[in-house]
Amino acid sequence: MRAALTLIVLALAAPAAATPAADVAKLAWIAGTWSETKGQVTTKETWQAPAHGVMSGVTETSRAGKAPSTEPMQISAEPAGVTFTAMPAGQPPTPFVLLSGKAGEAVFENKAHDFPQRVIYRRCGADLCARIEGMLNGKLEGQDWRYTRIK
Repeated sequence: MRAALTLIVLALAAPAAATPAADVAKLAWIAGTWSETKGQVTTKETWQAPAHGVMSGVTETSRAGKAPSTEPMQISAEPAGVTFTAMPAGQPPTPFVLLSGKAGEAVFENKAHDFPQRVIYRRCGADLCARIEGMLNGKLEGQDWRYTRIK
């Protein structure tokens, strides 16, 4: 009886373990190359299509007269769930875990991070809208991008 119960528990656990990779695949709508220009600043995000529970990305920010800066990013299936990891230059990687939400929107959160505490992607018609937000000096602050697909 105990052996049968163990087999049932293992059988039920196996699909649950595969769920984060499947959940990463649900974010395929983020894949592509997206760009936004505000004044003298152009921000471009490129995301690879999901493969084996991982999406690799990079943000490139160009300012007039300066070399572009880049920031690698990743969305991956982790034990905590689907995780967006930002890797800004000179800082340790920072993970943000996906909260449950609606189709066409991904809200990642890390309440322990100084700023931002949330990274948000959502479809805005044909565009990709992105936002970082969180509490800064006791006030909700944020920054928004509305990207147009270029690839």
